[in-house]
Amino acid sequence: MAAVRAAGYAEHDVAIDGASIHYAAGPANGRPPLLLIHGQSTDWRSYAAVLPELARDFQVFAVDCLGHGRSARDPGRYSAHAHGQLLAQFIETVIGRPAVASGHSSGGLLAAWLAGNAPGWVDAVLLEDPPLFTTTLPRAATTWNFVDLATTCHGFLTSAEQDWVAYHWRHQRMWHFFGKAAPRLIRAGLSYHRRNPDRPIRLWFLPQLDEVTRAIPAYDPRFGEAFFTTSWDSGFDLEASLRAIGVPATLVHTRVRHDADGILMAAMGDAEAARARSSIDRVEFVKADTGHDFHGADPKRFVDLLRELARRAEMERPWQQS
Repeated sequence: MAAVRAAGYAEHDVAIDGASIHYAAGPANGRPPLLLIHGQSTDWRSYAAVLPELARDFQVFAVDCLGHGRSARDPGRYSAHAHGQLLAQFIETVIGRPAVASGHSSGGLLAAWLAGNAPGWVDAVLLEDPPLFTTTLPRAATTWNFVDLATTCHGFLTSAEQDWVAYHWRHQRMWHFFGKAAPRLIRAGLSYHRRNPDRPIRLWFLPQLDEVTRAIPAYDPRFGEAFFTTSWDSGFDLEASLRAIGVPATLVHTRVRHDADGILMAAMGDAEAARARSSIDRVEFVKADTGHDFHGADPKRFVDLLRELARRAEMERPWQQS
């Protein structure tokens, strides 16, 4: 995070409609404002690889969503509609002018809500591999997020267990891919957790898992429960929201694959991506040959897409006055 600090970012907390929102803000450089909305089970720091470069072209605001990081745990607002309303108030209160909104994964659903339902506060929107049309049943039950994180959250909340970090470590679905090594890795992680109960679980010989586990201690499993029950989508007409987007938009869709059980190991399949493309006017569609974490896998292209999106918004600004 040293490069992020050196680029002028500082952390803040603000109360919005009774909820505490934690966020990092880049330097007030007079550039167009950019709101970054992370995905599930992480926090604003997930954008660390792109924050220094983005500060060259934007005044950046990267939030911790409710139930994540250092923002409030507020289960009554764990829906796209309620959380979207809160973010619209954040733009109005903290940023004070319309912003480019970029959201990853579930954050992309929030960015879509903002662009479709609070257009006066959004100049342009980048939807980074969001789960469009895959979070409602029956489709949701065939997706990785449902069988992994959402199911793990539901299992924890309906059990008598108190240690969320240990429960998540034991029950996450990724162990299916480790074969006979899984029990040893689970034991090693739990041993680390017993010795370091206030830290995220880390295995020195599997550093690629560090980002997966880093923000789990601060994650509220009731947020994941909203995806298990699909209450996340309560009051959220996704199709109507996408069709209401009238600002320049970019939709990023990453690699699609399925596991041996036919589970979609992606945020959305090709059919959902095609449906989204047909629903959003003025959308630039980007097919990326990366995993789900596009901004982490290809930070330069992510930054370039945001720069181009901001240029489109500036060139097409008359739409705001029509």
